[in-house]
Amino acid sequence: MLADLRDAVRQLRKAPGVTATAVMTLMLGIGATTSIFTLVHQVMLKSLPVTKPEELWKIGDKVRCCNWGGYTQGDDGDFSLFSWEAYRHFRSQTPEFVDLAALQAGNAPLGVRKSGSGAPAETRNGEFVSGNFFRTFGVQPWIGRLMTDEDDVEGAPPVAVMSYRIWSEKYASDPSVVGAAYQINGHSFTIIGVAAPGFYGAKLAGWGMPDFWLPLTAELVIDGETARLKRPNANFLDLIGRVRPGVNPKTLEAKLKVEFHDWLAGHVPDMEPGEKQLWTQQTVRFVPGGSGIEVMRDQYEDGLNLLLIAAGCVLLVACANLANLMLTRGLKDRVQTSIRVALGASRARLMRGVLVESILLSVIGGLLGIAVAYAGTKVMVSLAFSGGSQSNYVPLQAAPSWPILLFALAVSMLTGILFGIAPAWITSHADPADALRGLGRSVGAGRAWTQKTLVIAQIAVSVVLLSVAALLGKSLRNLEHQDFGFETKDRYIASINPMLGNYRPEQLEPMFRQINERLLQIPGMRMVAPALYAPMTGDSWNNSIRVAGQPEPGAKEDTGAGFVRVMPGFFDAIGARTVLGRSISENDTSTTRPIAVVNQAFVKRFFKDQNPIGQHFGAGNIKYSGTYEIVGVVNDVRYMTYEYKKPVRPMYWLPEAQTVHFDNPAYQSGEIWSHYLYNIVLWAPGSQPELEKQVRNAIAGVDPNLVLYEVEPYSRIVSADFQQQRLIASLTTLFGLLGLVLAVVGLFGVLSYMVERRTGEIGVRMALGADRACVVAMVLAGALRQVCVGLAIGIPLAIGAGRLMTVHLFGVQPGDPAMLTVATLLLGLAALLASAIPAWRAACVEPMSALRAE
Repeated sequence: MLADLRDAVRQLRKAPGVTATAVMTLMLGIGATTSIFTLVHQVMLKSLPVTKPEELWKIGDKVRCCNWGGYTQGDDGDFSLFSWEAYRHFRSQTPEFVDLAALQAGNAPLGVRKSGSGAPAETRNGEFVSGNFFRTFGVQPWIGRLMTDEDDVEGAPPVAVMSYRIWSEKYASDPSVVGAAYQINGHSFTIIGVAAPGFYGAKLAGWGMPDFWLPLTAELVIDGETARLKRPNANFLDLIGRVRPGVNPKTLEAKLKVEFHDWLAGHVPDMEPGEKQLWTQQTVRFVPGGSGIEVMRDQYEDGLNLLLIAAGCVLLVACANLANLMLTRGLKDRVQTSIRVALGASRARLMRGVLVESILLSVIGGLLGIAVAYAGTKVMVSLAFSGGSQSNYVPLQAAPSWPILLFALAVSMLTGILFGIAPAWITSHADPADALRGLGRSVGAGRAWTQKTLVIAQIAVSVVLLSVAALLGKSLRNLEHQDFGFETKDRYIASINPMLGNYRPEQLEPMFRQINERLLQIPGMRMVAPALYAPMTGDSWNNSIRVAGQPEPGAKEDTGAGFVRVMPGFFDAIGARTVLGRSISENDTSTTRPIAVVNQAFVKRFFKDQNPIGQHFGAGNIKYSGTYEIVGVVNDVRYMTYEYKKPVRPMYWLPEAQTVHFDNPAYQSGEIWSHYLYNIVLWAPGSQPELEKQVRNAIAGVDPNLVLYEVEPYSRIVSADFQQQRLIASLTTLFGLLGLVLAVVGLFGVLSYMVERRTGEIGVRMALGADRACVVAMVLAGALRQVCVGLAIGIPLAIGAGRLMTVHLFGVQPGDPAMLTVATLLLGLAALLASAIPAWRAACVEPMSALRAE
């Protein structure tokens, strides 16, 4: 084997051009595949960095965020979010758990500063967790101590645990942090410890990774009367537990279902009419929890699978190139190989030599591919998650780990073996008589069938990649340029968080009026409109609707509608049209009747052919059906950043100045919470180079403690909603172009080899009267046949691939003729260019020189 290795190195050094081409080809193919596998491993295959993750199990098999009110959940009744009361019920009734922990499904925005400091509060992400959270995962403190059950009881001194990342990056690894008092959302908390390095929590998400962990009971301190902790139907917790050895998960799942039904049965009197019909159908699932709450996997799984398939196709094209290069080498050296056979070399010896050479090339390409994968993964993470700000921190590591290195090694070895077998087999069947006959004189055009087959396969795969890339590109354009129902030109969104300022509800509306007045004084500012959420900024609130004069809807009837609270001028500020009635005005105050503006989808869903103006509706319960009077209808404005294939859902808007008092604590809590507006829409035509600075100064003039996150162009915010689609489209396009280049290289190599082998034949043809045009036509015809066969195979495959990825397409059909035409023309043009040089070389053959060489 060492002799074979030395011989392979010598052979590669003798042909630097072929070696460089093969290594570069494999580097790109293996690098692309390894980079995607790195993300797949990090997002979909990696376990939590905790003690014995295989012992962790999760109650609930869905990933949901962030609140789900009521005693029913989802169309299938599959509960995945739970209330604090339900969590305590499971924990007390299930001794099969060593520990059962709860963690907030979303995140808690925090304003943090050291007690006694006059500096503005810094924005951080928090997460409410149960007192046994760290114990359940077997996490140790880096310094200080971690939370215990004694910290998670009402009346306990407020404490918090800091993440190692935020401690090292933002607090300079200062050990005095532990034991120090910090103001968190205006309340004094003691930092009791720093979690171990590498521990990022129990969920992997592209947003809101926790900087601080707080006890669940601290929600009563932070959120006050809007806290969800005491409401049994306020579901906002994910549950993960460590199961005792020997416990059968199926048996435990059955027990959990019984326990859950027992808990629901105790709340039947509190249920809404529809819930009373459906509560017996509710259930829970019990699934492995070693990977934690897989928010990112849920979001990126389909896209990563698609990219992994695309990268695999690129690798196949690269491998076909390797096989072609090895075949070319073997066929060129057949005389030498025949002499070796004549001197006694066995077929096994010849095959082994070629395989060693092929594997050596693959391993070199794989080693270089790891560098490509490292750089590619870093680029992909930055494209996917807009890294940089702490709020967008994502714990994905681009550096190769042992699983990644083993994957790259396995791919390299497999590539070398599989795509070296055919060249090795053909080479080993050399006939000793060929050396005596003069192999170079035989035309034997049919002997290149293996090489041509590989080129045809490359072309077919390239057609699939290019067509898929074209479909995704057109889908992305359709997504970004659809009619959203509002304007983004010259608009900006200022993101704030009044929850961090300890404002009482009655202080909010006067404060927003002051903000409006200050911001309107900025030169060039045309309109200002605070809102709970602006369209497509990431959220809206949701309620089930009850209409006055209409009976209680069926239990499974879709009565959902989103709602947002806004200040006057909001619809003009976002460029929405009032199609009927009026919009919210300054006359809608706390002393006037509660009103609402709805969209056209709301009218279509709940009033059909009726005139909605003057009609009344309410949220949740039939007794509240007369709460709001409809005064206007606006065009359908798309709010949510998903389900783009579905029509805009019903929406209604309420004035910030009006408050309704409910006798139900859950409804009253939501009413209070909805007055804390998080977005300010700014309409400022023209160039605004220092807008953010001016906005910060204006808001600081109202209250220096009011937290302003950032001021961003509205168009950039909307564009960011399509970050995942843009990443998939960009990488698929890159893979398509890479596959095209590799296919062209393969075609060029085969044609060049054909011209070299047929030099004597071409000389004879030209001596007998063939002109250069005929020779060029002969070479181009050979290329055209391969391209046409490749297209004939590739186009049906491309249509099939489009049908398999319809979930990623918007406004484009899988077999879109325009996209297939683009892919075909691009491939045809590239093939023509690849054929031009070999055809020109063939046409330049001098008949006498060719005959003398022969």
